[in-house]
Amino acid sequence: MTARIYLPTTVAGLAELLEARGLPASAERFVAPDDSEDGEYAALMAAAAASATLLDGGAGRRAVVVAEVDDEDAAVDLADVVAVHADPEDRPAGADPDDDLAWYATQEVPHLL
Repeated sequence: MTARIYLPTTVAGLAELLEARGLPASAERFVAPDDSEDGEYAALMAAAAASATLLDGGAGRRAVVVAEVDDEDAAVDLADVVAVHADPEDRPAGADPDDDLAWYATQEVPHLL
């Protein structure tokens, strides 16, 4: 069964994802409790909050990588990525971590960098 996972990072972290062609199994991840829209949104927002902590209160852009994988605990290959959610522009230091993220298709990721 395929699982949809949400991996918190930053836009700078996306560059590392592209260079490495994936993320290690040790990368933090969130899994929706069910297939409902509410469950997926809850996982996305939990990952977005974790992404905000990666900015350590400073300015920058949060990002959440969405992947569909067979094993939710395994490494994530770049080919498993189905979308990215990211702040459309730099956020000021101390910005509200509950702000929604914009959705980007995988082919748009290079333009985020």
